Amino acid sequence: MSVESVRNFFKERNQEDPVFELEDSGATVDLAAQVIGVEAKFIAKTLAFKLKEKDILVVTRGDARIDNKKFRTYFKTKAKMLGLNEVEEITGHPVGGVCPFGLKNPLDIYIDVSIKDFDFVYPAAGSRTTALKISPENIQEFTNAEWVDVCQE
Repeated sequence: MSVESVRNFFKERNQEDPVFELEDSGATVDLAAQVIGVEAKFIAKTLAFKLKEKDILVVTRGDARIDNKKFRTYFKTKAKMLGLNEVEEITGHPVGGVCPFGLKNPLDIYIDVSIKDFDFVYPAAGSRTTALKISPENIQEFTNAEWVDVCQE
């Protein structure tokens, strides 16, 4: 169901289906990079956080780490990731397959500037064995995401 929701997300925007199957699990950045054949930085990881009033997604480059001080400054609260059991319930995607497309519930989406200059990145596509290739600009455009600077240099 989760992969179908991602496929439908693009179909509803009159886009070709960008989802492709991986030969093996891409549940982690390192696994996805290895299976796709790219450097880890080109994997777009989608992290789910709980803010005081709402849940959000932050898309970062694969080798980036959240900078707690930058996160706190921007969001006015400590960076607290959703629990494993909460992620699928809120996003509709399992951990290792979370992406900002085809979400179960509407969520605010943020994209870290760490991927802004890449031509393409590879986020998961609703499962641990699917991904897609997309430009960061298209992620922003299709999800109405906001650019942020919340990762370590």
